Amino acid sequence: MAAKTERTFIAIKPDSVQRGLMGEIIKRFEQKGFRLVFIKVASEDLLKQHYIDLKDRPFYPGLVKYMSSGPVAAMVWEGLNVVKTGRVMLGETNPADSKPGTIRGDFCIEVGRNIIHGSDSVESANKEISLWFKPEELVSYKSCAQDWIYE
Repeated sequence: MAAKTERTFIAIKPDSVQRGLMGEIIKRFEQKGFRLVFIKVASEDLLKQHYIDLKDRPFYPGLVKYMSSGPVAAMVWEGLNVVKTGRVMLGETNPADSKPGTIRGDFCIEVGRNIIHGSDSVESANKEISLWFKPEELVSYKSCAQDWIYE
């Protein structure tokens, strides 16, 4: 692949897991051509650390309670412009502002249950990935479809 790839952090939130949407969300990233590098389930302590920058906000306790109410599938995806493209695929933070065809536009209604998190920049992605995953957990491989996706 000639172009430089990057990695992003995507978390499928408890409401997605409970509603059986994990497969559909993973499918969309795979069909786009991105590679899944690793996936695991989160702990409450890790969730508190992930949202530490929001700890002084009034919604922080409710956010941590919601995020730890069930399984969270934390993933790393790799590909060309995966951060920016991933954010477009997710839709707006507020589902009411999300276009049909986006994950949030298709599957959710309220911002408090917006089913998925995605890094908003390469810097955030690197920070979130290093918080959630050890370097040795992440795999690197070349998909046999790579030459059909990238020039």
